[in-house]
Amino acid sequence: MGIGDGRLRVTLRLEGLVVFLLAVGYYFLNDYSLILFLVLLLAPDIGMIGYAINTKTGAAVYNLFHTYSIPLLFIFLSMFTKQDTLLMVGLIWTAHIGMDRALGYGLKYSTGFKDTHLGKL
Repeated sequence: MGIGDGRLRVTLRLEGLVVFLLAVGYYFLNDYSLILFLVLLLAPDIGMIGYAINTKTGAAVYNLFHTYSIPLLFIFLSMFTKQDTLLMVGLIWTAHIGMDRALGYGLKYSTGFKDTHLGKL
């Protein structure tokens, strides 16, 4: 499972690093709280709790917390509502996903936690 071509895996991990650096850079460019950033950086990993039920539920919940859709929606909504909280949470969440992808933690398959779209952990 996952990506067979090593070059593609490296490309996707580099992409994750770029996303991480952009999200962190924009977060601190806005002079937001370092403490809040550190406290919330690992918050999306609460999605692992689904694995307490079974691997299928675990993968679904984990993937919900580890796709860019929701944090990017927060960032998008922050542009119209002028809500710094939405922007901060969206940027931290996006940074988390980028960090995970850069480290090789991809979206999960229902076959097990270590089976990811970036290859086996």
